[in-house]
Amino acid sequence: MSNLDLIIMSFRNLLRRRTRSILAIIGVVVGSSSIIVMLSLGFGLSANFQQQIESYGNLHIIDVMGGGGYGGPVAMTSSKDGGMGGASSLDDLTVAQIAKIDGVETTSPVIQEYLKLIIGKYVSSSNVMGIENKMLEKLGYELQSGRALTADDKYALLFGNQIPPTFYNPKKTLYSSWGGAAQVDVLTDKIILTGDMAYGEKNVPQEPGVAIDYKMYKAKGVGILSNPNDESAYNVYMNIDTLKIIKADLKKARKETATGKQTYDLVKVYVSDIKKVEKVSQAIRDMGFQTSSLNDWLKSMQDTAKMMQGILGGIGAISLLVAALGITNTMIMSIYERTKEIGIMKVIGANLPDIKNLFLLEAGLIGFIGGVFGIIFSFIISLLMNTVLKGIMDTVLGGMGGSGSTISLIPWWLVLASLGFSTSIGIIAGYYPARRAMRMSALESLRNE
Repeated sequence: MSNLDLIIMSFRNLLRRRTRSILAIIGVVVGSSSIIVMLSLGFGLSANFQQQIESYGNLHIIDVMGGGGYGGPVAMTSSKDGGMGGASSLDDLTVAQIAKIDGVETTSPVIQEYLKLIIGKYVSSSNVMGIENKMLEKLGYELQSGRALTADDKYALLFGNQIPPTFYNPKKTLYSSWGGAAQVDVLTDKIILTGDMAYGEKNVPQEPGVAIDYKMYKAKGVGILSNPNDESAYNVYMNIDTLKIIKADLKKARKETATGKQTYDLVKVYVSDIKKVEKVSQAIRDMGFQTSSLNDWLKSMQDTAKMMQGILGGIGAISLLVAALGITNTMIMSIYERTKEIGIMKVIGANLPDIKNLFLLEAGLIGFIGGVFGIIFSFIISLLMNTVLKGIMDTVLGGMGGSGSTISLIPWWLVLASLGFSTSIGIIAGYYPARRAMRMSALESLRNE
């Protein structure tokens, strides 16, 4: 008997017992769609976690700090024998060593200084970060207006989204109004930078007995970043070489002792392959430094999502198990009803493997057809979740029900895996009935009939 003959006979047998076949197929539809939908909720949750974390910054970036934490200039490095080596600082040598780690594409030292920004009668205080232009490009900050910094810019400033509204008139109010309407245009107005926090402030006198001659620097704003949520929103960026000059002048004005060695507050590291971020972070920690990456948060959230996927997938698997029992029952009943047919097939010389394959194919077709309709049903449910249900959640919760755009996400490999799984379940469920049909005595089959 050819394979085509087996397929044709299997379809005919299923159509002859249409009601029973439909009920068995419905069981597979419910089971397979339950697994797909349950797992899709976990995948949707994981995608939303990543979308949320990406809104806070770049997942390819690692911040490297000294052993003392953020801004700590010194870290104790471990020696080969496990003891503590000498003090190691975030200097140019460290940056060069980090740049050699496999997976690292770009590095940039970062220095910071809290400065006063003055535009006419309005003032504001902000953390100014000096960074190399190549790293700013890798950070991928989007612009609301203006342009990005270039390597030729000297006293040019790139403003975070939340900085312009903080300018205020100290003669009328004591504090800045964060998030209020900007009274200045940071891109067109003339800007003065200074380290004098008491400038223009009546209620912030300088330390008694100390007269510090702070320099005033003419600067210009070149751009405003668009993201109001990530760390860039509350910083002002400028060329690192320019900020080095300002920091050196501040140390002279404050009569601080120079260390003679350029150290940095932190180092930003860009890893080209996001899968290598964790490995690179560990290599840097082995050097004795602390690291911080949004990937750490994402990994923790994804672990939570995987646990939920396992629970939800297990619930869906119970439905498919019930469907498998239904297929087994259907095939066993089919054998009892078709004993004469089985006996005749054996009498006319049908091969025993062909008889077994016929019943296996029927069971497999039930699983396959149920899997196909289960996939279609799953996509319909997923679409309703991502449109109707999400719309209801946004309306009821005022947009706070979830910042992600996806509730249910069905990857293509899950579709293929589900179809293969449901078909396999059908074949496995039909194996015992198929063997029973194959072993049945032809004479006994005809006599019972």
